[in-house]
Amino acid sequence: MDRFKNKVVLITGGAAGIGKATARAFLNEKAAVIIWDLNEQAGSDLAEKWSAEGHKCIFARVDVSSFEDVLSHSLEAVSAFGGIDILINNAGITLDRSLLKMSPAEWQKVIDVNLTGVFNCTKAVVSHMAERGTGVILNASSVVGLYGNFGQTNYVASKAGVIGMTKTWARELGRKGIRVNAVAPGFIATEMVEKMPEQAIEAVKNRTPLNHLGRPEDIANAYLFLASDDAAFITGATLNVDGGLVL
Repeated sequence: MDRFKNKVVLITGGAAGIGKATARAFLNEKAAVIIWDLNEQAGSDLAEKWSAEGHKCIFARVDVSSFEDVLSHSLEAVSAFGGIDILINNAGITLDRSLLKMSPAEWQKVIDVNLTGVFNCTKAVVSHMAERGTGVILNASSVVGLYGNFGQTNYVASKAGVIGMTKTWARELGRKGIRVNAVAPGFIATEMVEKMPEQAIEAVKNRTPLNHLGRPEDIANAYLFLASDDAAFITGATLNVDGGLVL
């Protein structure tokens, strides 16, 4: 399929896991893809591999927690491609501890990447979308942002904040032709989750009505839908992709 032919998609945290699967999915639909990530080796290797296959894909090492870094690279991207049609704020980290053990530095680091990073990237590209009168912004939240989770004060706060920003931006930007939505994954079989103890993974599977972890491609498919014209009247929504975990 080529639903995104002639579209430019910027994906943060696109060098691994869900971001990598999302980049691959949009390339398969003929989009040009810009990957931002701190992992320079992985990102460069992917861009080189996919470009050699005939896709339009470039990589830049970007720290989303730095507005100056984000703004500089966003201007480069707009100059190179003429604009950004779809922004997927996927970059995120975890530094899990209970509240009694969590340091202020651990709190701030997760907020800087997961919440401020989403603000920085959206702030940097949204004016270009507004000038063109069209655009899609998709934000990575999490089911824990809706329901909380033990030992994740910083992560939960960041993901709940993303949902709040999504709703606010949908209200502010709709009249400018820009749709803003969020995706709330459940437990997805990424490298990070697969490092969990086997007993913990089995417990999650048993709590999930579909009885298995999600795949990165499941989240990528949700992004594809929300970015497409099939979702043209959807904005301000948070789509749970969790196998029924939070029912």
